[in-house]
Amino acid sequence: GVLRAREGEMQLSLVLALYGLAAQPRLASVVRPAISGLRMVATSPAALSHDDVALSGLNGQALRVTMEDVPSKADIKKAVPAHCFTRQTGTSMRYLAQSLAIQAALVAIGRAIPLTRAMTPVWIAYSLVTGTAATGLWVLAHECGHGAFSDNRRLQNAVGYVLHSALLVPYFSWQRSHAVHHANTNHITEGETHVPMVVNGDGVTEHAGGENDLAASRSMGKGPYGALQLILHLVFGWPAYLIAGKTGGPKYGTSNHFWPTKPFSKTLWPGQWAKKVWLSDWGIVAMLAGLAFWASKAGIASVLAMYVGPLLVVNMWLVGYTWLQHTDTDVPHLAASDFSYMRGAFLSIDRPYGPLFDFLHHKIGSTHVAHHIDCTIPHYHAREATEAIKKAFPKAYLYDPTPVHRALWRVATSCIAVKKEEGSGRYLWVPPQ
Repeated sequence: GVLRAREGEMQLSLVLALYGLAAQPRLASVVRPAISGLRMVATSPAALSHDDVALSGLNGQALRVTMEDVPSKADIKKAVPAHCFTRQTGTSMRYLAQSLAIQAALVAIGRAIPLTRAMTPVWIAYSLVTGTAATGLWVLAHECGHGAFSDNRRLQNAVGYVLHSALLVPYFSWQRSHAVHHANTNHITEGETHVPMVVNGDGVTEHAGGENDLAASRSMGKGPYGALQLILHLVFGWPAYLIAGKTGGPKYGTSNHFWPTKPFSKTLWPGQWAKKVWLSDWGIVAMLAGLAFWASKAGIASVLAMYVGPLLVVNMWLVGYTWLQHTDTDVPHLAASDFSYMRGAFLSIDRPYGPLFDFLHHKIGSTHVAHHIDCTIPHYHAREATEAIKKAFPKAYLYDPTPVHRALWRVATSCIAVKKEEGSGRYLWVPPQ
């Protein structure tokens, strides 16, 4: 777990940083380096209002949205063309074939690259390109989990199960946790993924320790803090989430996507979901067995270069996308008193990823608001649905034009901990000092 400030002093450990810190909802505690004798006084910021927050490219729009600005599901159905809610199996399969063809071509190129130390820079480039392309397959598996791939449930689950297992993602386990994320987007207690630490949090309905994370960021400085945040989010964030439920809300405790029972929390896996977690594990076991067989025949270096490297890049894209889809300096989190499904959905953020990444990743980052409003809208209708939503509900729809790399740095350095706004159920990001 995260080390709390005791009597003004934090004794820091890098091992705990990677497994407890990287795991914390903010990963801010994660920044505490193993520096012996470092002393930090965790002070609580004064009362916070929306006038105090740092602005993103949204210019405070998310803070000005009222409940009256947020449409109902019925309003959405009226605004978005009816065909956007329909799924065509043939179209989905065509996009699957497209992503598979791109991946196959890249793998063929990889097979021609010599496995020598001199070619290490080439293999790094291979991982970046191949992992970036493979993220498109991840997105299609994600679409299967939402029921947006096909009306044929068996085909849909078969495709999703195979694709996600190939990427070492437990299909049904993640389907469940991701559905919880959609149902509780930016809910301070029941949210699932990227739930922040709270200044003076109660440790029950709020993650406690935000004041300590702010102190850690002040001690390290903006640059080192942000760099370590990026490393720990992008490299360790995804496995930490799957293994220990890190960044999830306090309601679910320490959940494990591979083991739905003690010593981990069972809260995230009610009813039949525990059995589905075990079923998901068989796909992971089969994939690991395949990798072991590959290594026995071609050597571990081949597996590392052609599979592990690209997989790390896929995981980086995944965490980067989800982080930016729901986090920025002027995007609040909500207590139960202020939360509704549609209010949370409209706190999602669309961003400009450009034509190449939109093509490879099926517009997952540039049409995410529509996806959260109705996750059964297939990606090939998401752009049209987005334009309809933007036109009908301009006050509620969030689009930040900031270049993605700049937005990522802003979030890494400035979204550290939240504090409850006086007189409301909103939690606002405390500007770093």
